Amino acid sequence: MTVKLRNESREVAHLKIEKLKIAMLSVHSSPVGELGAKDTGGMSVYVREVARELGNRGHLVDIYTRLNRSGQKQIAQLYDNVRLIHLKAGDNGHMNKLALYAHLDEFFKELEAFRNRKSLNYDLIHSHYWLSGRVGNWAQERWEVPHVFMFHTVGAVKNSTAGSEKEPELRTAIEKHLARKCDRILVATDRERDNLVQHYGASPETIGVVPCGVNLDLFRPLDKAAARQQLGFAKDESVVLFVGRFAPLKGIDRLLEAMAHLKHRQRLRLVIVGGDGNSTPESQRLQELARELSIQDFVTFAGRIEQYRLPSYYSAADVLAVPSHYESFGLVALESLASGTPVVATRVGAMESILKRGETGHVVSNGSSRSLADGIETFISRPHAPSADEVRASVFRFSWANVASAMIDEYATVLRRL
Repeated sequence: MTVKLRNESREVAHLKIEKLKIAMLSVHSSPVGELGAKDTGGMSVYVREVARELGNRGHLVDIYTRLNRSGQKQIAQLYDNVRLIHLKAGDNGHMNKLALYAHLDEFFKELEAFRNRKSLNYDLIHSHYWLSGRVGNWAQERWEVPHVFMFHTVGAVKNSTAGSEKEPELRTAIEKHLARKCDRILVATDRERDNLVQHYGASPETIGVVPCGVNLDLFRPLDKAAARQQLGFAKDESVVLFVGRFAPLKGIDRLLEAMAHLKHRQRLRLVIVGGDGNSTPESQRLQELARELSIQDFVTFAGRIEQYRLPSYYSAADVLAVPSHYESFGLVALESLASGTPVVATRVGAMESILKRGETGHVVSNGSSRSLADGIETFISRPHAPSADEVRASVFRFSWANVASAMIDEYATVLRRL
């Protein structure tokens, strides 16, 4: 599997397009939501960063998301040329995704009312996740403009993956419809493209591959000793880091089991960043598992951490663990590498493409906790390792500017067909 992005200095010729007006849909998850919470993860970062770069290039982007708490302004100016627009869909507060589906027609009516009230017309629709894709499909038919859709995760793949919560038939049916009806489908990896062809009968010609990116200004190596002192970690500890949502798909269980295989090591610490608070049922379950495995004394549940503070955690760590059962890409791996910290991961997303074995990371041979433990031990035991700057250099091509260039090429592809 390959992940391709051109460097900005080697731009290829593509259709010259004027300033675009883009309606970007992220119904269930706000791009400025609390990262690491149940429904806010890599997709939110992707939407926000791509929109920011498009705005920097003069394109006008309106991101439509659900109003989920009282007092939110309907219109918020996020960046130059980028607005976040909140629309009502059901009652305020968190809503289960399946429950939210019943309110999508309300969301679309609110979208149409706002658009008509403001006399807005768009050149294309770019929707994210199946719920938004459904709304985007309605808008595609009503507005008669191209619909670009990104799955982010594929329900049929989740249903065939061990350790995953099963997705409802409603989701897979709608995703199959979207795979065949959207003007352009975007995926983050070749593997995900193949999944859509296999499970949903998508035409390969309608699918473009645009990987995730990383904010190279935010994520950069910091002094390890200073980062550890700031976070309260000892200088002589071996620190393994996990960053992500607390969902079965993320494989935190097998990471804890892997750490149990490493109990013989002295001065070892696992730091788990993410979740909705230590009192939630999933967090309580993971803490209980740590106690059952007798590793509670060297496992730290750090809770949800604001994104601007994550570079300190990445820099303080010796290795990031990505134990997932399924990832469409694996954004946290890019963040870790950009911060100069290697990654040990299961064979998911883009891991085999972005990790250079023995240098910037390691993809374990199978998904067992034993294999994961062996991979982690290799990296925390090696006497000689590439410098943080060398690790960081491996992801320079994944700047959000490069991702935006690839995105604009995809937009041009679909607009060229009009």
